[in-house]
Amino acid sequence: MKRLAHYSQHFLRSPRLVKELIGHSTIKKSDLVYDLGAGSGVVTSALATRCRQVVAVEVDPRAAQKLQDNMRRFDNVTIIPGDIMTIELPTDPYKVFANIPFHLSSPILRRLIEADHPPQAIYLIVQKQFANKLRIGTGRFTGVLGAYMAPWYTVRVRKRLQKTDFWPYPNVDTVFIELLPRAIPLLARDNMQKYRNFIEESFSTPKYFLKLPLDCAGISSDAKPSQLDEAQWTRLFNEAGRNRY
Repeated sequence: MKRLAHYSQHFLRSPRLVKELIGHSTIKKSDLVYDLGAGSGVVTSALATRCRQVVAVEVDPRAAQKLQDNMRRFDNVTIIPGDIMTIELPTDPYKVFANIPFHLSSPILRRLIEADHPPQAIYLIVQKQFANKLRIGTGRFTGVLGAYMAPWYTVRVRKRLQKTDFWPYPNVDTVFIELLPRAIPLLARDNMQKYRNFIEESFSTPKYFLKLPLDCAGISSDAKPSQLDEAQWTRLFNEAGRNRY
């Protein structure tokens, strides 16, 4: 399909590659899997042979019609012509496996992890730079979203992709990432909104961050928010909570 720039579309070219990526996931025959931004169905068709049910979401009417035509041979594919950010997510256990629009990576991921019923596993193709900012405790710069989700999720790069894996070729490096809920969360989930506010203010307001009880949490006064790991952040949140929350 011809790309539409305003949908930030970069289609995977090879079903064989998608099947290889599925092999790097926890997806099983019994799973319900959501493909977000399904395009013409390269990912959807590969998933349909590997799991119980696929729900393919596509907002572009032209692509959604092509998707409908291409998936007629599968009786385990449901197509939703709608916006990733507004569709109703399931209450039954599900996983996400998708080549999402790069410019929507952050809001899509936030929506998934903050859902009333978040996915059991999330597999996304994203820009390499975005993925690096999600990976906390690596010694590199961690972004707001990476710090925010760390008490509840682990992030791992499963495979680096080539620009030639897509059409059209993206101008950025891309990777396939895995996000899994922690077996034992570092914070209770009902702290999520307070923790998000805490992280966002720490990153955006240096004076706020410096007034936090860094010494009580065992953090150097020279440390920057982007340098802290998940254990340091949760200690700092708990120490600050003794007085602030």
